[in-house]
Amino acid sequence: MAMLHKVRTLLEMIKFGHTIFALPFALIGAFLAKRGVPEAVTFGWIILAMVGARTAAMGFNRIVDRKFDAANPRTADRAIPSGAVGLAEAWGMVFLFTLLYFVACYQLNPLTLKLSPFALALTFLYSLTKRFTWLCHVVLGVALAFSPLGGWVAVKGTVLDFPMVLSLGVLFWVAGFDTVYACLDADFDRQAGLYSLPSRFGREKAFRLAVFFHGLAFLLFILTGILSGLNYYYYLGIALTAGALFYQHIVVNPKDLSRIQLSFFTMNGLISLTLFVATWLSLAATTK
Repeated sequence: MAMLHKVRTLLEMIKFGHTIFALPFALIGAFLAKRGVPEAVTFGWIILAMVGARTAAMGFNRIVDRKFDAANPRTADRAIPSGAVGLAEAWGMVFLFTLLYFVACYQLNPLTLKLSPFALALTFLYSLTKRFTWLCHVVLGVALAFSPLGGWVAVKGTVLDFPMVLSLGVLFWVAGFDTVYACLDADFDRQAGLYSLPSRFGREKAFRLAVFFHGLAFLLFILTGILSGLNYYYYLGIALTAGALFYQHIVVNPKDLSRIQLSFFTMNGLISLTLFVATWLSLAATTK
């Protein structure tokens, strides 16, 4: 029971459920590469690679940010600052899931393995960027933009013909929602000497930038469907995505962040899952 409790604490520490943000986009890349459902073995290794990378990166984030988390009233009760998870335990988790990530990439194909250190390094780098640039949200977007590219390469073993607009869409989608989420800590970041768009330009301007980022993401997702030859199922998903993007910008505003959990987690999880299912249905219909 003690071991199960520790595992639950570790998974809660890195918000394991939020893997759902990036994983569907990796699967979109894989499905587009295959023009349908990839082989079961490939499918499984892609999932394990994504789980490994995301868990390792979040564990690293919690480790390097532990002193800031302890000083911030909003995050002081996180696992490491509160003592629920020891530093050695956190590093152990990072090591194990990094190993899982590289093993999964090895099982896929040579190019996936060659690209894997660069992709993982970007996710680790994000955790350090708040110390020196307010473009940290864009760096996170770049890191997660590797998800669909990784899925494509895992299936095809090449980057040729990859619809780069999909990765650009992910980049701006992530940069937008991370900018909104960073508004929670704008005052603390400013006092602690940390960088973010809200701490640098204020919440109102940050919200406007987030709207701009999400507008770009929406257009790039539309262009993905056009370039990939997807049918109306995909565009139904795009319509739902538009609704989710719009909704998260009306339930939260610079003066009222009380519903940011709904905006950040529920709506963005819905967006990634919706686009994946819409892509899957579209490919299934066009390959019959």
